[in-house]
Amino acid sequence: MKRQRGATLVVALIFLVLLCLFAISAYLLSTTHLRIVGNMQARSEGEAAAQVALEQAISTPTFAQNPALAASVPLVVDQGGASYTVRLTPTPTCYRVRAVKNSELDPTNASDASCIRSSTVQMPGVIQPSLPQAGQLADTSLCADTEWDIRAEVSDSRSQTLVALHQGAAIRMINSDATNFCK
Repeated sequence: MKRQRGATLVVALIFLVLLCLFAISAYLLSTTHLRIVGNMQARSEGEAAAQVALEQAISTPTFAQNPALAASVPLVVDQGGASYTVRLTPTPTCYRVRAVKNSELDPTNASDASCIRSSTVQMPGVIQPSLPQAGQLADTSLCADTEWDIRAEVSDSRSQTLVALHQGAAIRMINSDATNFCK
């Protein structure tokens, strides 16, 4: 009988060690998952901050007039107590430009109305174009549709998050600005 009691003690100790190993592995696994979820949340917040900053930069009049100047200023986006610094690097580049025709514009839309060119405006000192040239010039509006390649880098000192978001954007701007920046 004494031998059986000793065997029971050994089996109980083995089970106790196995239960401890299970508890330790469950703890390590849960902390690893918690870190993964925290990193995913920080990344999602960084991407959202980059998107907000991109939309803010694109919607400013400075971007249409001088994209390099608009990109040189870092933007700070505050999201629920976390503050993200966003930089547009490299400088946004325009890779396509297309002149907008007057026939494509809606005169009742305020943003389109500013693009409409009148065929009756005379420019002193300029040689009058022939009739077919005048018709072609009259159909070209004052605006152009441009397509841009923009990249935003987000950094957060609190969580050590570094996220880059690459996006294309279509922007309508004045023809002269478009020809200056889209080459």
